[in-house]
Amino acid sequence: MDRYELRSARYLAAEIRAKVILPGDTVIDATVGNGHDTCDLARLVGERGHVYGFDIQEQAISSAQRKLQEQGLSDRCTLIHDSHAHISQYVHEPVSAVVFNLGWLPGGDKRITTVWDSTFEALKQALTLLLPGGVCTVCAYPGHEAGNHEREQLSLFLAELSNREYNVLHQRFINASQGSPECYAVQKQFQ
Repeated sequence: MDRYELRSARYLAAEIRAKVILPGDTVIDATVGNGHDTCDLARLVGERGHVYGFDIQEQAISSAQRKLQEQGLSDRCTLIHDSHAHISQYVHEPVSAVVFNLGWLPGGDKRITTVWDSTFEALKQALTLLLPGGVCTVCAYPGHEAGNHEREQLSLFLAELSNREYNVLHQRFINASQGSPECYAVQKQFQ
């Protein structure tokens, strides 16, 4: 029997999503990046489910399209070359999960990062789309000016959510180096 290992923010986020997403669900990858989470989400929703993926960088969309095609998952995904701040223009149905990975595109231009203004708009829209029991996971990467500001604002925003409507978890390793990723998980209460 394998023993459980405490792992970083992105692993916790993936574990939470794997317990919530069911075959046939609709989900959102609000920050496609290189497409790793998009592919994981596509496997979780199965052949009858759907993934909407957003990214402002063409490089991210292209990378994700390649990965999805290689793994035979393209037909369950709609990749949108637009800001996640426009989620409600594209997604009009309830979702069981929304994924955010804040910061910059791994291997990309580090001057292009997520910023609080668009993340805030995207989060507000995403939370209204969540089904009861649905989750929104956010991995924040402090350690640079934009990331620190975004994490601070994110913490303030999530702390103000009604505990009658949402449960909010914040996980970080308190003995980790400065700038280590942190995971926020927001679950809409079952009514």
